[in-house]
Amino acid sequence: MHKKERLIEIFDTTLRDGEQTPGIAFTQEQKSAIAKQLDRLGVDIIEAGFPISSTRDKDAVKLICEMGLSSKICGLARLITKDVDACIDCGVDMIHIFAPTSAIQREHTTKMSEEEVKTQTYELAQYVKAEGFLCMFSAMDATRTDVDYLIDLYKTAEEGGADILNVPDTVGVTEPFAMYELVRRIYKEVKAQISVHCHNDFGLAVANSLAAVKAGAEEVQVAVNGLGERAGNADLAEIVMALNSIYGLKTNIKTQLLFETARLIERYSRIQIPITRPIVGENAFAHESGIHAHGVIAKSDTFEPGIMTPEMVGHRRRIMLGTHTGKHSVEKKLSEIGMSCTKEQLDEILERVKELATGGKKVTDDDLFTIAEVVTGEALEQERLVTLKELSVMTGNNLIPTASLKAVVRGKECKSAQMGIGPVDAAIHAIQDIISGEIGGDVKLKEFRIEAITGGSDALAEVIVGVEKGERTVTARGVREDIVMASIEAFINAVNRLI
Repeated sequence: MHKKERLIEIFDTTLRDGEQTPGIAFTQEQKSAIAKQLDRLGVDIIEAGFPISSTRDKDAVKLICEMGLSSKICGLARLITKDVDACIDCGVDMIHIFAPTSAIQREHTTKMSEEEVKTQTYELAQYVKAEGFLCMFSAMDATRTDVDYLIDLYKTAEEGGADILNVPDTVGVTEPFAMYELVRRIYKEVKAQISVHCHNDFGLAVANSLAAVKAGAEEVQVAVNGLGERAGNADLAEIVMALNSIYGLKTNIKTQLLFETARLIERYSRIQIPITRPIVGENAFAHESGIHAHGVIAKSDTFEPGIMTPEMVGHRRRIMLGTHTGKHSVEKKLSEIGMSCTKEQLDEILERVKELATGGKKVTDDDLFTIAEVVTGEALEQERLVTLKELSVMTGNNLIPTASLKAVVRGKECKSAQMGIGPVDAAIHAIQDIISGEIGGDVKLKEFRIEAITGGSDALAEVIVGVEKGERTVTARGVREDIVMASIEAFINAVNRLI
């Protein structure tokens, strides 16, 4: 029977459909780490993979099943007994059986008639249930399938024992009003729980999923950062926050882990999150315009949703500097480091910041503070807490990149040697180790960007970093011929401003 309480289940397919994104191939270690993070996040069901597709996939699904996670683990299977058996061998909690159901899919992929699909759906659903597993049935390409046949097929799956009936918009061609009508009709005809799986070919995956929920669906299939075939799947963070904040519906997701989870997947997938992506993008809670910045400094609800704050999703609010910056932004940033100035000086500082930004530069906090010091004629009365003394890096084909670093922190000479995935990563780890040990607290690298600002193999490298400690974040830059040195220079500049 349909649940009366509107607790919407989140079914995550990052490890299955998400890995089908061209160019992505998670390692076994990464898959385990992703599954662990999704479990921490509170995902109800993790679709760990398609076991029959390869030994690699089967091994990964089995490993995840053995991790003792709270989330249910699901394996994908065609309407073939050996596919189901592969899922059973892995020890999954749920088996997701599917069949192409639209005329175009049946004609050109499976060569099966409508009756053959019905017969195999019933038999495989019965088989899954007889083996003691939860069963989900998906009518692949449901939104292009004849509706009367689709409902008949779902009833057949339900009679076979299917616990969940999934409605996939496999090629992303439906729209919210049509999705609502389709799911509403299915909802009235069946008793099993309804799930929805939407692709984003027209940018409507989230809207279509929400329309399905409004029509009665009680589960949404998602992927972190919207990964998946072609244009991807409905994005996990967008679905969860829309359900929570706009629709007032509950999920089991710990929303404060959304940003952290998105960054983990970004790192493993090597697909960068657009800075303007809702909720988890770098600019999701960033403000440059003078009017907007003034408003959020006074009250965040003025130019932010209010029903969703950066703290709710584990993100942070940032006041950015650029061509649209206003006086209130500059004044707030200067006040954070104890610097005050006259109205005339503030006008001059603002003019110089805008001039720098107009030239195509990203204006960092370090740039602002330097400009302010020049304009006010008062270098900050503070010692340089961290000074680099020596840095050496070893790297090569058969070597793990390792950095050995010596720095003076508050007059004390400190050393550290750390490894990383590259020379820059190793060097950053080394300076973080020294700084955290001497100053205390977790000093995090939150942003890293590199640009060549001159031509040739000896080009100057400009590195811009954002460094966070506690609730404060400072950006700074370093410019050297050596990328590693530029990176460490930028990091140390940011730390000296931050502390």
